[in-house]
Amino acid sequence: MKIIIEENYEKMSRVAANILLGKMYQQKRVNLAITAGSTPIKMYEYLVSDVKNKSYLDNVHYYNFDEIPFKQRKGYGVTMTNLTNLFFKPADIPESQIHPLDENNYKTQDKRIEQDGGLDLILLGIGADGHYCGNLPGTTKFENLTSYVGENATENMKDILLSEVGGDENERPDFYVTMGPKSVMQAKEIVLFATGKKKAAIIKRAFFGPITNEVPASLLQTHPNITIVLDKDAASELH
Repeated sequence: MKIIIEENYEKMSRVAANILLGKMYQQKRVNLAITAGSTPIKMYEYLVSDVKNKSYLDNVHYYNFDEIPFKQRKGYGVTMTNLTNLFFKPADIPESQIHPLDENNYKTQDKRIEQDGGLDLILLGIGADGHYCGNLPGTTKFENLTSYVGENATENMKDILLSEVGGDENERPDFYVTMGPKSVMQAKEIVLFATGKKKAAIIKRAFFGPITNEVPASLLQTHPNITIVLDKDAASELH
């Protein structure tokens, strides 16, 4: 486990972008699973200028690792909509290099990735409860591959799903799909990044505490090739 601590969010984001770029500059197909959310916003700003109009990066293929569908709206769900707005669209990534996971193909996601050569790298964030992807406490188990998670999986799941669709009850789905812990652990490399003091306690607990399903990200400390990128605030409880 390699831990990189940078002075602030901007420098941490630049490091994360550099790690992804290092993977991209290879003379082979490169498969990346990337995250949406608030943490990677600055990283994607850097990456857009780094990769836009670079035809020599047509070897890079992108996968989303979870999806929350809108109940009525057609097209992409929450995750792919966010990734499109943050990165795919401003960077002009061709559709041929984007491989969405959704409710229609989640059962074949693991086989598809295997046939494509496996994930070279998966980029993760972490929630204050220790979740990554859609692997929240009380949902998936360590042995699960890509999974369907229903609205009754945990007591507050309906509220979580409602929040993810912007509080619109008409669009709240009754499930989501996610790559499970076993799927994530099959990636050749994992990069997890976090920012802010609100993540400090869970970083310490997940990576320097016991491995337990109650803290889903604790499993990641057993991966043979994981890099954790933090700003000083997120690393403030590490010694």
